[in-house]
Amino acid sequence: MSDTVARILAAAARGEFPAPDGSTTIVPQPSRRDAGVLAFTAHSVVFTDEDPAWVCAELAATGADPLAATMNPRFLTALMDRTGRHMDTVDLLTVASALPGEPPLPLREIEDPDHPRVVRARKYRDDVRVWRAEGGVVVLGRAVAGRWEAAVELDDDARGRGLGVRLALAARHLVPDAYVWAQQPPGNARSVRTFQAGGYRPVCAEALLVAG
Repeated sequence: MSDTVARILAAAARGEFPAPDGSTTIVPQPSRRDAGVLAFTAHSVVFTDEDPAWVCAELAATGADPLAATMNPRFLTALMDRTGRHMDTVDLLTVASALPGEPPLPLREIEDPDHPRVVRARKYRDDVRVWRAEGGVVVLGRAVAGRWEAAVELDDDARGRGLGVRLALAARHLVPDAYVWAQQPPGNARSVRTFQAGGYRPVCAEALLVAG
């Protein structure tokens, strides 16, 4: 295991990004669970325990612009085939600083380990905690390289009233760290707008490969 990905993410949270030189950095996985790609502006990080020479060869084989090769479907498919992993989508990875004080709405922590939202979150995160608000939930857990990551989910009849933004803000009050991260599929414009309204800044694209 390596803490290189953790250092890269910590620097990005502070606004210190990899050099936009068009290169790709290949580093070991931060854990057995997590492999994938981070695509920053003109710089990508592939975190995998596969042979770096194989990674470079597959990137070249895509025939894609080097700036886009790591997120090219041919490369991602080859990486999944090689590792026996799967992925759902390429996400926008965002980050926000923690906030002091109490969350902006009443919350009740769910301590049932068999709650569906808890079970689902534990596939991707450790130390998962879930809080219920009237109309939705906010989830916190430790994801790639130990980063604290938030997710929110609204009941169908609670949409369109700003609850998602308040839950995203709540995560900033609840996180036991200096920063909290969140992923949004770029096509889910509603989710992207929600987290940006909650103060989350775009950092990079992320393709997360999941085992099993």
